[in-house]
Amino acid sequence: MYKDLVEYLAKALVDNPDEVEVSEREEENSVLLELSVNQKDLGKVIGRQGKTARAMRTILGATAAKEGRRASLEIVE
Repeated sequence: MYKDLVEYLAKALVDNPDEVEVSEREEENSVLLELSVNQKDLGKVIGRQGKTARAMRTILGATAAKEGRRASLEIVE
């Protein structure tokens, strides 16, 4: 569910949606998501001063909080 959300958001932002990859690692009460995109699209995912990445993390965190879980997003360069 979280993986699909991050993948959907990232694909809407980038020029190369076929190269978006999201891996998910679950622990007890938390989820770690790693987002990988084409090097040319990295700036679009991060955004100016990290605002886009912060917004994606906020949406992810709110979604996880509804289920009483924690979720974090790491953007892999």
